[in-house]
Amino acid sequence: MGLLRVVVAEDSLLMREGISQVIDRQPDLDVVASCVDLPSLREVISSDPPDVIVTDVRMPPSFTDEGIRIAVELRERQPGIGVVVLSQYAEPSYANELLGGGSAGRAYLLKERVSEADQLAEAIRTVARGGSVIDPTVVDMLVAASTRAPSSPLATLSPRELQVLDQVAQGKSNAGVAAALFLTERAVEKHINTLFAKLGLGPTPDVNRRVAAVLLHLSERNAAKGG
Repeated sequence: MGLLRVVVAEDSLLMREGISQVIDRQPDLDVVASCVDLPSLREVISSDPPDVIVTDVRMPPSFTDEGIRIAVELRERQPGIGVVVLSQYAEPSYANELLGGGSAGRAYLLKERVSEADQLAEAIRTVARGGSVIDPTVVDMLVAASTRAPSSPLATLSPRELQVLDQVAQGKSNAGVAAALFLTERAVEKHINTLFAKLGLGPTPDVNRRVAAVLLHLSERNAAKGG
């Protein structure tokens, strides 16, 4: 395999530069462009398709799942382009979406792997060959999620919703949850309303939904510990 042309997509300047430097230190890898949002990434791909894209999960304009979306789009339009998705946290739901149409040429790594040059470089080479890489932490969470009792009232919650609920159970306000999980308060409120709906906690005058959700969470956690 010859020189691999790589495009880096990351809105944070420091992270973007760090990723680019790690990649450029490899003699067989060459960063040919860097992008700060999804529209500019699409433009680069359209004008000069690279071999591999290394992208953040969340970028402008919506800061939701842009990295996953471009990976899914490319599977349909340009399946020969490999995609390495980097995430701040292990999100099994993102991994499921990324790999749902097939794992060939796709990788999902935590951003902490960026400091481990060999792992990031090898992931780039692997997806360029049509292989796949999933961060071990994400694999562990996927296994845990698959073995969760289906009868559990919390089984329908996404990994992010479970994280939010865990923070709420610690007594944190929406602002506190947002700070702990690096989310906006609006995003936290959306997650909380969604988990209320999934748990069947409708708005009633006699029930504090926040407390009810926390009690469900604590009940399952105690049951898992055998007590």
